[in-house]
Amino acid sequence: QLQASGGGLVQAGGSLRLPCAASGRTFEDAVIGWFRQAPGKEHVFVATIRWIGGRTRYADSVEGRFTISRDNAKNTAYLQMNNLKPEDTAVYFCVAGAYMKSDRGAYSFWGQGTQVTVSS
Repeated sequence: QLQASGGGLVQAGGSLRLPCAASGRTFEDAVIGWFRQAPGKEHVFVATIRWIGGRTRYADSVEGRFTISRDNAKNTAYLQMNNLKPEDTAVYFCVAGAYMKSDRGAYSFWGQGTQVTVSS
């Protein structure tokens, strides 16, 4: 099970950190990712990290502002979001899969979402 948290309301230019905690399994053989879904829109890829080695990949829209990381001891992945913009407003989902892909079909495990709202 994946548990995402840390969402909230923040002003443009602010920061949030979203933890994704796993229970019932470890991430050692997995790729962890984040997708987001704005109202009335499809799920959109945000970032992904390979647990072993820490290789990362980002969507162009968040490159340089967001950082995905993981903490082995806590079995938790994080999405650090800086310089947030109103267009970042969405429900953010933590996911797990086997490949570092940007399509949602590559991820078999989905946590519940956490709402991020950025005011202008």
